[in-house]
Amino acid sequence: MEWKNFDLLASYKKLQGLPVPDVKVLLAGKEGGERVKKLQAPMSNGFVYSYAAKQVDEDVLDSLQELADEAALTEKFAALYSGEVINTGEKRLVLHHLCRSQLGDAVIADGTDKRAFYVEQQKRIAAFANKVHEGQIVNEKGEKYTTVVQIGIGGSDLGPRALYIALENWARANGTLKMEAKFISNVDPDDASAVLASTDLAHAIFIVVSKSGTTLETLTNEAFVKNALKEAGLDPSRHMAAVTSETSPLAGNPEYLDSFYMDDYIGGRYSATSAVGGAVLSLAFGPEVFAQILDGAAAEDALAKNPDIRQNAALLDALIGVWERNFLGYGLTAILPYSQALARFPAHLQQADMESNGKSVNRFGEPVAYKTGPVIFGEPGTNGQHSFYQLLHQGTDVIPLQFVGFEKSQMGNDVDIQGTTSQQKLSANVAAQIVAFACGKDDENPNKYFAGGRPSSIIAGDQLTPASLGALLAHFENKIMFQGFVWNVNSFDQEGVQLGKVLAKKVLAGDTDGALAAYSDLLGIF
Repeated sequence: MEWKNFDLLASYKKLQGLPVPDVKVLLAGKEGGERVKKLQAPMSNGFVYSYAAKQVDEDVLDSLQELADEAALTEKFAALYSGEVINTGEKRLVLHHLCRSQLGDAVIADGTDKRAFYVEQQKRIAAFANKVHEGQIVNEKGEKYTTVVQIGIGGSDLGPRALYIALENWARANGTLKMEAKFISNVDPDDASAVLASTDLAHAIFIVVSKSGTTLETLTNEAFVKNALKEAGLDPSRHMAAVTSETSPLAGNPEYLDSFYMDDYIGGRYSATSAVGGAVLSLAFGPEVFAQILDGAAAEDALAKNPDIRQNAALLDALIGVWERNFLGYGLTAILPYSQALARFPAHLQQADMESNGKSVNRFGEPVAYKTGPVIFGEPGTNGQHSFYQLLHQGTDVIPLQFVGFEKSQMGNDVDIQGTTSQQKLSANVAAQIVAFACGKDDENPNKYFAGGRPSSIIAGDQLTPASLGALLAHFENKIMFQGFVWNVNSFDQEGVQLGKVLAKKVLAGDTDGALAAYSDLLGIF
């Protein structure tokens, strides 16, 4: 399989010469309505990807199909899930898809069937969670645990936290909220202090998540928690569990109720469907709910195998993003979920996208001459409308928008006010914003003039459930993967997070001079 820089492909040069369709014209009048009905790519679990408000026409789409074919994007996906060494920076396989399904033949690594390994960990977690819920695993006084607290940072926090928040109200409404979940991530002592102050320590399980068992922030917070438990007269070993690798110092350690395992083939930002997310979510909602998340992700992964971009929403979304980044010059993308349950989903995607494709060298360590990953930001609607939408509508930069919307609310608790429900009002805002961004508004007063021509897509679904949440997660993971393939970068390492850690350790060791010493003094570290 050939890995070539994007700008060496024939399709790159073809895309450079294409005229840019005017979305303001494309969505106007009756023809605009027909375009919206036509330009939709199927997804699983009740979703559809609508791209009618994007600056694409049949010529652009055909050229993007040529790019997908020339760059062998679905073939590279097949190589990934079949166990080839796709993470060239760390010389590792990339196997997060195996946590939810076997997409190809069995993957054997380190003498182990990796799908069987991940399933075994899921079963161990499910058994542990069930015993906790049934009162077979209890605290020192024989009482049931009521709260689970995850201690981790980066991918060990953002993904699981986003998924928990997304389903907390759904679980309340459906009677599946088994335990409240909380999260400690920041090494700032105020983070751990605030969580501990609001937690009944005697009835809490703390899950320490660190693949290596050496992550400074996580181990610091673990020590902080253990100290609080001891001060409360509690035995930390009756309140701690671990998610780690089989070779870490946390593995099989008697200081924990149990240890669950992941491996080097699942990166932190892709670990929400592994034991990293499985332990906390199974304890919070029950293992059956976590299994539904996995099923939703698996269904979306299967669709990502389709080489036809018009039938592969993740691939199409990725390619339209490449069109916008490399040929239209847009450097940012806003993620705008019109669901309060997805409040932390943009934060998770910030890490997943920018840590993956924020690279300036290709898979072989050579500089690239084109733009790679965009800046990702976002906020739930309608809050964002009263925040940064001013810049999105009338600012000097055009920023592509990715909306997510649902027909039904999660909890089913709504009321008719002035002839419409709250959910109808929410959805009306989504529809209005898409058209307002695309079509704008003429006005003689410059302050009230909207240029329009601002592109967006929407992933529209029936309701946010465990399965649809899994599908949504997999869609964005696969979109990021396909874009990394196009840009010929290694989307699965994260060297950019390491330098600051190294220098921080030098500061704490007192090994500083120059600017590093001066800033240390400014912050009063010693």
